[in-house]
Amino acid sequence: MKRIVDLFAGCGGMSLGFQNSGFEIIGAFEYWQLAADCYAQNFNHPIFRTDLSDVQTAINEIKALRPDIIIGGPPCQDFSHAGKRIEDERAGLTESFAEIVAQINPQWFVMENVDRAQKSSAYIAARAILKNAGYGLTEMVLDASFCGVPQKRKRFFCIGSLGQEDGYLLDYINGQLNNKETTVRDYFGSTLDFEYYYRHPRNYSRRAVYSIDEPAPTIRGVNRPVPKGYPGHSGDACPINPSLRAMTTLERSLIQTFPADFKWLGNKTDMEQMIGNAVPVKLAEFIARALNHHIDKCEEKPQILIAYNEFYEWLCGIQKFSEKVKRDTVSRLKRANAIRELPLQPDSYYLFTLEQSNEYKSLTPTVRSQLKRAVNLYTSYCGDINQFTLFNARA
Repeated sequence: MKRIVDLFAGCGGMSLGFQNSGFEIIGAFEYWQLAADCYAQNFNHPIFRTDLSDVQTAINEIKALRPDIIIGGPPCQDFSHAGKRIEDERAGLTESFAEIVAQINPQWFVMENVDRAQKSSAYIAARAILKNAGYGLTEMVLDASFCGVPQKRKRFFCIGSLGQEDGYLLDYINGQLNNKETTVRDYFGSTLDFEYYYRHPRNYSRRAVYSIDEPAPTIRGVNRPVPKGYPGHSGDACPINPSLRAMTTLERSLIQTFPADFKWLGNKTDMEQMIGNAVPVKLAEFIARALNHHIDKCEEKPQILIAYNEFYEWLCGIQKFSEKVKRDTVSRLKRANAIRELPLQPDSYYLFTLEQSNEYKSLTPTVRSQLKRAVNLYTSYCGDINQFTLFNARA
């Protein structure tokens, strides 16, 4: 069973989805006290209130847990369609997530965010960090309603795996999507006592009344009753009438596919915020199943174990490189391995095949030179180790 640490865990939507899919959650990190307390009420493993912008402290704490996988959704307010659409220090937590993953270097990671985050400068910087650490990336925007969630919620996912080609999971994920959207009626059957409901719009140029025969709109952190002055909208599923109401807090949590017995804390405003911020549990399950498929597929074939740690020590002991140069050299070797899998003993033929790959050709001349130097150093390391082993065998 693969061990997972969940960063920016909130109340636990992502954790619950992965746990339901057979993964072992060994720890979670959430800075908002109330969300952390809510999380603790629903899970048995520890949750830490560490400020993840303090990357080195976070790395020390996470490393002690020895995760196989890191998952998480850095705060997305500044990438969302609401508000001023600016990027500030919260968006910088996307880079913090990438730095933590790159330095701990688990075999796999999953990062979730709003759909527009993919084009942000923060994600572009984070992506470069993750690629430099040797990860192949599957990047896609998913509509949750095609993943078993009764909600038209679009979210961006980046799923990383060391040593893989970019896009390694795209075909599988696309093949698992439902053929039709999941409506509210599809999910709840005949248990609901209403046909239409009100969801407060950001402004009155947008519709506000929805039918249970369509997916719910994105559940946000705001839930308001029908205002007396609501003028109606041509796109509303039915006219305003006395029986029309907004969904309750519990109903909204169910739309987010939390179980009915999930324990919520805080006042109504707090609960609505936690629910709106969460990853839908069924969406997390969908991603977890895809990752599980990939892991099973990887473990069917023998893996060539690259001696990154030993190589790192060799760069220090034999080459006398500085800490930064050692770290950069190992990262470049991992990146070369992600483009073209390293053999047990790299040689000139490996360099030739590396140079022929489209991904390698797309790099700048400087980066290509850095990758070749890292491979050549690793080849020298392998030669030294082989000579050492042969000498000891003869002795």
